[in-house]
Amino acid sequence: MSGLDLTLGPERQPRRFEVINGAGGRRQWSVDDKARIIAETLEPNAVVSEVARRYGLRPQQVFAWRREAGKQAASVQQDSPAFVPAVVAAAKPVPRHPPKQRKRQATRDAGMIELEIDGIAMRVGRAADAKTVAAVIRALKATS
Repeated sequence: MSGLDLTLGPERQPRRFEVINGAGGRRQWSVDDKARIIAETLEPNAVVSEVARRYGLRPQQVFAWRREAGKQAASVQQDSPAFVPAVVAAAKPVPRHPPKQRKRQATRDAGMIELEIDGIAMRVGRAADAKTVAAVIRALKATS
């Protein structure tokens, strides 16, 4: 028998056949599905390998989706302005001899910062705690 003989003898009978039905090929994941899977991997104590295994994916594929989503988010941020314009308004003229109440109000307003985000105004006095102000700004951004 030569090495090119393609016939199968009785001792070399195939033992198993595999039948593949359907289109096969690559699966198509919708943007919403990818976003949901990526969001699962970003949760605290999430393991990318476990999330990928749950959906029949390789961890490398999930990491590639995360990279792609990060690039898209960075390009969206680049399109938006990096700085918000500051509007400085002239102080209201204070009469030369203000009554005590006006004088207290002017002293209290000195060093005051006013922020406006989507129509919500926030005034920050000079004695405000920086952590509290940062938390309020984050909350305002989250609602906009």
